[in-house]
Amino acid sequence: MLALSCLLAPISPLQIPISFSSSLFPLLSSPPKSMASPSNFPSRPPPNYAPPNPNPNQNPNLSASMQNLQISRPMGAPPPSAPTSRPISRPGPPPPAAMSRPAFTSNGPPIGAPVGPPGSTIRAPPAAQMVRGPPGGSPPPSSNRPVSTPFMTNPNPNANPNPMMGPPSSQPNPMMGPPSSQPFASRPFGSNQMPMSAPFAASSGPNPSPPTGSQPFMGPPVSQQPYMRPPAPGAQPVSQQPYMGPPAPGGQPVSQQPYMGPPAPGAQSLRGPPQSMPGQPFMAPPAMGPPSMGAPAMGPPSFGGSAWQQRPGGMPGGMMPGVGMGGGPPGMTGQQQPMTPPVMGYSPLAGAQMGSKIDPGQIPRPIPTASSGLTYYETRQGNNVNPPPPSTGEFIVRDTGNCSPRLMRCTVNQIPCSGDILAQSCMPLALMVQPFALLHPSEEAIQLVDFGEIGPIRCNRCKAYINPNMRFIDQGHRFVCNLCGFSNDTPRDYICNLAGDGRRRDADERPELCRGTVDFVATKEFMVREPMPAVYFFLVDVSMNAIQTGAAAAACSAISQAISELPEGPKTMVGFATFDSTVHFYNLKSSQQQPLMLIVPDVEDVYTPLQTNIIVPISECREALEQLLESIPSMFGTNRTAESAFGAAIKAGFLAMKSTGGKLLVFQSVLPNLGIGSLASREAEGRANSTAGDKEAHKLLQPADKTLKTMAIEFAEYQVCVDLFLTTQTFVDIASLSVVPQTTGGQIYYYYPFSATSDPAKLYNDLRWNLSRPQGFEAVMRVRCSTGLQVQDYSGNFCKRVPTDIDLPAIDSDKTIMVTFKHDDKFQENSECGFQCAILYTTLYGQRRIRVMNLSLPCSTVLGNLFRAADLETQFTVFLKQVGNGIATSPLVQIKEQLVNNCINVLGSYRKYCASVSSSGQLILPEALKLLPLYTLGLVKSVGLRNDVRLDERCYWASHVAIISTALSVPLVYPRMISVHDLLSKEDDDLAPVALSSEYLIDEGIYLMENGEDALIYVGSIVSQEIIQDIFGVPSVDALPNNLVLQQFDNELSKKLNAVVNEIRRQRCSYLRLRLCRKGDASAMLFHSYMVEDKSPGTLSYVEFLVHLHRQIQNQNKIV
Repeated sequence: MLALSCLLAPISPLQIPISFSSSLFPLLSSPPKSMASPSNFPSRPPPNYAPPNPNPNQNPNLSASMQNLQISRPMGAPPPSAPTSRPISRPGPPPPAAMSRPAFTSNGPPIGAPVGPPGSTIRAPPAAQMVRGPPGGSPPPSSNRPVSTPFMTNPNPNANPNPMMGPPSSQPNPMMGPPSSQPFASRPFGSNQMPMSAPFAASSGPNPSPPTGSQPFMGPPVSQQPYMRPPAPGAQPVSQQPYMGPPAPGGQPVSQQPYMGPPAPGAQSLRGPPQSMPGQPFMAPPAMGPPSMGAPAMGPPSFGGSAWQQRPGGMPGGMMPGVGMGGGPPGMTGQQQPMTPPVMGYSPLAGAQMGSKIDPGQIPRPIPTASSGLTYYETRQGNNVNPPPPSTGEFIVRDTGNCSPRLMRCTVNQIPCSGDILAQSCMPLALMVQPFALLHPSEEAIQLVDFGEIGPIRCNRCKAYINPNMRFIDQGHRFVCNLCGFSNDTPRDYICNLAGDGRRRDADERPELCRGTVDFVATKEFMVREPMPAVYFFLVDVSMNAIQTGAAAAACSAISQAISELPEGPKTMVGFATFDSTVHFYNLKSSQQQPLMLIVPDVEDVYTPLQTNIIVPISECREALEQLLESIPSMFGTNRTAESAFGAAIKAGFLAMKSTGGKLLVFQSVLPNLGIGSLASREAEGRANSTAGDKEAHKLLQPADKTLKTMAIEFAEYQVCVDLFLTTQTFVDIASLSVVPQTTGGQIYYYYPFSATSDPAKLYNDLRWNLSRPQGFEAVMRVRCSTGLQVQDYSGNFCKRVPTDIDLPAIDSDKTIMVTFKHDDKFQENSECGFQCAILYTTLYGQRRIRVMNLSLPCSTVLGNLFRAADLETQFTVFLKQVGNGIATSPLVQIKEQLVNNCINVLGSYRKYCASVSSSGQLILPEALKLLPLYTLGLVKSVGLRNDVRLDERCYWASHVAIISTALSVPLVYPRMISVHDLLSKEDDDLAPVALSSEYLIDEGIYLMENGEDALIYVGSIVSQEIIQDIFGVPSVDALPNNLVLQQFDNELSKKLNAVVNEIRRQRCSYLRLRLCRKGDASAMLFHSYMVEDKSPGTLSYVEFLVHLHRQIQNQNKIV
């Protein structure tokens, strides 16, 4: 072994201080009138979010856009997984301070956010709206038709649909998130916001010692004082009646006009048709104007029946608005409204003729709701299961027996009683499981339950954990498992008498019996070794390309700043190494005046030095590591080694971590071309095959060999998770590299082409959020379900060694696991099907926990009930993940064909078995799935399925969708676009997005488009010089730089644009790279490739795609 000692002279590394500009503070407190309203740019602050402190070391040479956002918790806060209170449940009688479930009545005021510690009564703000399901009852006969969203020729041009109105927006203040033990009041977040966010706050302070109780995985605590929101000026509370279900037998027939609630004083629609006078119908906008539309992130589609009507001659008619979340979909608990679905009739002619008859402004699009109040969702009401709100909406969950839909969602909210019914519907049956999803700050903390040495109560047959759906019998001496039906003896210390309703008398005082999600303290039987410490090992590529492009300097700077967020303590350990053609370890022992470099030259049979100070507690090496990181760019500044021994480097890092496990964070800049796991470039071959339409081109999306896969399986066995940060300007073969994070529970971050000007800010924020987000280590997950179903497959980033469990060296708040099911028996009508996900994990402080999530859904034999209970976003996420999984195994043409056929089969099944209208000129869409054609078309045109993308780009897209959440899947394929040039002329609540069609772009305009991953700014050819100067600081369009770094200038337009961009970044939990696209340049083609509704070479427009679907459904059902 060769060991060289080097004196590391400190130099000034690339400084990337990022903090909020003081001019952006109003966005986070009380926004001025010229700023975006949360009702249109809604943003739920991340848990315990607070405005950051200014960075005292701010570099004035860096642009404002690189100094305005950070993703992390403050230095003084404990990590998200650190518990904050003692467990509240144990065997025997409940303790005196045990939590009790507040009374909940259906006739009282809507339920609001908790304003106190567990056990306090939950109250709602005045403008809140409670989601209530219709009363229970027996399922309707199959002859009743479910509500559909139709396309229809309106025989009565004077029909008067109700106006679409809702409660007014209120001006929120920032959420100062206290620890879970502190009371806090909630701000009214917009209901049209993505329910994902991240802390973007910078702060400083000493790191505390670990607390000792339980805390939900919902972000780090920041403030010790409760935040009290003052009422918004002029805000009026608006109440909205919940839907009460169909009338009792003998009552008046149900009106087919959905109840929309009382109109809000002064409410205005968002870029929709103008408000009509009472008694007059809505008139559609003129053909030359933008239609009423929105973006998927801006609000969930309503549940009620909506009709897009067409007058004779193709003139637009009235629009029937949908029912909001106040009543939920009619008949979810078994009752249906007798409604005849209206349809839009048209002759299935050529696309051009069809376009002349159908107004594109009247076809289904995601329309933002006018309500800005939060939806309060109660998971169960007695024996009734409420359908969850759309994942793209803003809601607060109250767990009353089923888990939060943030943690687990099903594709259908009523389970078919048999496999034949499921096959007839053509819909998938799957769960999206996100065990550490961020909770809303106003939601109740996930409770920690300690059963002592006996461990959690479990079924003796199927090993399911005790949950609210298990039934106690024989005076509490036995309990019946809700999954397998086995009758178990109740442990003596756990016996409790039953009340008159059959429930235990202490059920409301025990979280495991009244909450759908709990954390159990794991006993020694769940441990094969002592819980691992939190270990972070950083590997940085210092080859010639990485040094010359600035990637190595950016990585060192990001690491130096991000490690300041790691907590002090003996269980937080770090290590660091660099690599080019050799691997360089560093002895970080504090007794050394300078870190020692230890070089490993053998990259075929790699090893680690015998010294024991490669990985040390961060409290002992923080200063030495910061000094080392500062010196790395100058130390390798003259490096001329072009080779990269990536495989040897990760193998050496793994050997250093083998005894403990942990996270291996690798910064790679070039194609690995030396030593174990070396690769050869396949980019030219892939480009040629793609251009020629080679049917075997997809094989280039598979790993080049099995070397890295074999290594990754060994990494996962020893609980080592690998995250890759690819800061590259060339081909790096992501198809081969991606198997490492995919197998070890990690992920890929891709910065192509890497720019030392604009990308260091995103690199730093991505790394900081990676280290500070809620997460668990050395996890094992299993999903159980009721007898009658069985788990078919798991999909995501994990290692699977046994059929029933998946191993996750690390799992965090951004990762989702898809679980598919199939029938192996039949369910009884009116019974319930249970799902239980249990994940065993280690917290950041080395505490072993078992998180158990329960979901129980009603079963039905009525096909119409399944369509009414369909979850659009979850079903589309299933299709998205299936496409991502198939990219490497099937030709693109075949994948696209299968995707479209899935859409046709679902809609065709509804048309054949559920729709009441049989005319061949009518396209009928189920209300819950009315946007499925639009999202399917967006997926067909997405990066993953286009022919003109690079191999690495397609492979990264596939790796990204493998872990994507339900809330972020829709904007990935149907981005949000807003106009920028007229920001100052818009009111705070008038930031409605623009339809994704070139028809709505003007040459004088500037547009911002974002999909959760990237953001594009499109500049027209004749934009005003004044606007260009205000936003970009240059005199004309021709003077715009190629690499965009958005700065904030001293003018209102620039300030508002920066505020909007910051808000989007916070919503998406991502910094979002900004790219400039100018009309007339090649960059404009990138922007237009996201115009989903436009016709493009080889693809149809949205209207043409609907015509195509209609024809295929006609042929499928043999309609004459």
